[in-house]
Amino acid sequence: MSGKQEQPRWTQTWLGGVRSAGVDLGYPGERLGVPEEGSGSMARFGRRFGALIIDWLICTWAITQALLRINPAESPWVPVAVFAVQYLLLVGFLGQTFGHRLLGIRVAAMDGGRPRWLPVLVRTILLCLAVPAVIFDRDQRGVHDRVSNTMVVRM
Repeated sequence: MSGKQEQPRWTQTWLGGVRSAGVDLGYPGERLGVPEEGSGSMARFGRRFGALIIDWLICTWAITQALLRINPAESPWVPVAVFAVQYLLLVGFLGQTFGHRLLGIRVAAMDGGRPRWLPVLVRTILLCLAVPAVIFDRDQRGVHDRVSNTMVVRM
């Protein structure tokens, strides 16, 4: 060796991300001032996705099919409308949905408090479009979080 530090191969940085190249970006939420672990830390993708699935199942099966007696295959917009209404009301009033509660997470404004109605409305519309929710940054915030100036944190 010539004493020079070896650089990682370009495939290692591409496949492993910038951390494999030795770049430390900190933990998710560090830039936002939230703790790394425990209550108030950023909720990770797994919990968020799990909460979304729970809420979707409640809206599709329990409400659309059982309560309203509507077949989602015949009226696919109904579960989306039910999801939007329940999300808007529950996050607007309580800061969390049933799925969020079961998985120990909540939606918070950037100051840590409950978000206001307009950001919740914007967040709900973008969440119903699905694509903004799957595009997220290093702080685990989706496009819908960034636009509505909210974050999802652990309880």
